[in-house]
Amino acid sequence: MTQYQSRLTYQTAGESHGPALIATVMGVPAGLTIDTDIINRELARRQGGYGRGGRQKLETDTVEILTGVRLGKSIGSPITMLIKNRDSRLDDLERTPPVYRPRPGHADLAGSIKWLTTDCRETLERASARETAARVAACCIGRLLLKQVFEVEVFGFVRSILDAATDVHVSMDGLDALIAARDESATYTLDSQTTEQQCDIIRKTKSDKDTVGGDVECHVFNCPPGIGSSMNWYEKLDSRIAGAVMGIQAFKAVGIGLGAQCSKRLGSELHDPIAFEASKVNTPSLGFVRSSNNAGGTEGGMTNGQPVVVTGTMKPIATLLQGLPSIDLNTKKAEDSQYERSDICAVSAASVVMENVVAFEVAAAFLDKFGGDSVIETRGNYDAFLDVARTLPLDHPDEPGTVIA
Repeated sequence: MTQYQSRLTYQTAGESHGPALIATVMGVPAGLTIDTDIINRELARRQGGYGRGGRQKLETDTVEILTGVRLGKSIGSPITMLIKNRDSRLDDLERTPPVYRPRPGHADLAGSIKWLTTDCRETLERASARETAARVAACCIGRLLLKQVFEVEVFGFVRSILDAATDVHVSMDGLDALIAARDESATYTLDSQTTEQQCDIIRKTKSDKDTVGGDVECHVFNCPPGIGSSMNWYEKLDSRIAGAVMGIQAFKAVGIGLGAQCSKRLGSELHDPIAFEASKVNTPSLGFVRSSNNAGGTEGGMTNGQPVVVTGTMKPIATLLQGLPSIDLNTKKAEDSQYERSDICAVSAASVVMENVVAFEVAAAFLDKFGGDSVIETRGNYDAFLDVARTLPLDHPDEPGTVIA
């Protein structure tokens, strides 16, 4: 196991039906404005989307800041946040009875064997996607850091549910319109026709007592080249992003740029040609432009100045109203899987989770490079880097190509 740990980290705690969820974020520079309205907006979006279950009618997630913030700004110490569960009944055996019939596709069986119990509830309470409420709150701190200090924008949406996919192109130009379109959509996609098709799929899936998954997409704009590293596998930005996305409940695949489609193209068709435009030297790209972005904004584990593009695939939720073939862990006899209140489709909610975990990993990589105990120092370090990068090459008079110490 590597000893490497990013400066900016977080931890969540809490069970699905426990009294609360808790998130602690470490490594936040002092002076960051902690806008709870933005955090609560993201929590509300996570609870939305067509196809969600009855739990969302019981909970209204809002965050309470317990530590690390004074007068609305971070003070450099760990930031602890609390989200109360209204549906708190973990020790009520009538309302949360033992689960002896594991659900195929869920953590039930593997967790029961791992922790040597036949009661799957002791696994499912933590494995539940309810945990992602705390994760969104924590990762939104990274999002605030990107926006306030580095002027980096992050945008996530639903690309497809089953075979209903939007073909709307995403770019920094017109981002406000894209956000508005997504927020008007019941499924968090980008056009009304696809929204209607996706809602039809979810309605039919519900009538069939089934579940459905889809693909979500996230774009990170205004990253300069050089965020991340090629020196160690665990410092590669795309590696860190991939791990964070695959860590979201029910995600089974992640891609950067063209992702798995890269294998279907020749090198001459795939790799993004490099050009330089002097008019863009004062942008975060430093003037280096591409005619395509098949790489998804990363090369060699580092940003290359293009938008970082991440796709995640969410499988259908494992809890089906119709049940699936399983066994009773106590008797080992064949039974249908046990039903726990759940969603028909949570792809929309998953897009919010992915958007924020991607933002956090990018923010952590920024802090690893630019450091600073306060946002003023961090921004100063960032500006100094860009100033030097724009003046390359820093040639020594007698040794062209070398950097002057």
